[in-house]
Amino acid sequence: MFVGKISFHLLTAFLTGYDQHATRHGGPGLTGWHAWLVTRRGCECNHAWPGQILHIALPDGWDDMSNLPPEDERHAIKVLFQLLDDFTAEREAIQGDQATSRVSGNRT
Repeated sequence: MFVGKISFHLLTAFLTGYDQHATRHGGPGLTGWHAWLVTRRGCECNHAWPGQILHIALPDGWDDMSNLPPEDERHAIKVLFQLLDDFTAEREAIQGDQATSRVSGNRT
């Protein structure tokens, strides 16, 4: 994915646009992502999902999401992709289990 430069802020903006487009056109987008992150973190706060990611990646806090130090920027992006991979894998596994249940239910 290309967002112009290494930037957590630009990456989250891109993913938000992806989510809006997907849901507008009938896809799942990032439905359930925020709730999944809150559960994963084990703590609710007022932040949207990008803030939840930063809480997980930078537990000591940050000053400005749109202007992170380079090392924090790289780490936050790495954690974002790890969490996104985990989220989509879990969601696909659940959808696969539901599809299998529907097929099995139709046979009986």
